[in-house]
Amino acid sequence: MSSATLAPRALYEEVAEQLRQRIFQRELVPGSWIDELKIAEEFGISRTPLREALKVLATEGLVTMKLRRGAYVTETSDKDLRDVYHLLSLLEADAAAAVAATAGAAEIAGLQALHDELERAAGDHERFFAINERFHLQLLRMADNRWREQMVNDLRKVMKLNRHNSLFKRGRIDESLAEHRSIMAALQAHAPDAAAKAMHAHFANGLNAAA
Repeated sequence: MSSATLAPRALYEEVAEQLRQRIFQRELVPGSWIDELKIAEEFGISRTPLREALKVLATEGLVTMKLRRGAYVTETSDKDLRDVYHLLSLLEADAAAAVAATAGAAEIAGLQALHDELERAAGDHERFFAINERFHLQLLRMADNRWREQMVNDLRKVMKLNRHNSLFKRGRIDESLAEHRSIMAALQAHAPDAAAKAMHAHFANGLNAAA
């Protein structure tokens, strides 16, 4: 990859996205050292935009900068995981309640269409994960609070460091689908309390599967 192929985004932003995807895809595993010289040579760039990209990933929690040792892919502890799930549960349950209270029929139908895609993707783990994320992010957009959406986006990046520990556990996809059905039923019934409760249960079960 040369610098010419990285336009029109700022070079460091594109480098950050390339590294972010490598982390999510486990090409760079948690705890691994990021070889700046090797990556800069591979991308055909200087180390300056690479270091700016690493700073971006550090603010997202995906990279940890260690004094005189360089950058490492972040390793999350059990407490980190519990804390992330706790905050996501609070924020997304609040969003679900807001959507149940305010969303129109067309918006709910759009979410139902995403849920239907999710049902069809049950046999394809990677596709299931991608559609599941789209469902949650669409619900957040419908709730229309950009600050909540921004916080959830950052937390979900950290959660992806552990996704293989939870989603791929035997039976978890079937459980997740059942939880999504409960969320959808509450949204369609315009029942904010039930929607929030269903979302809390979804994250509680997800954390148990990840533990």
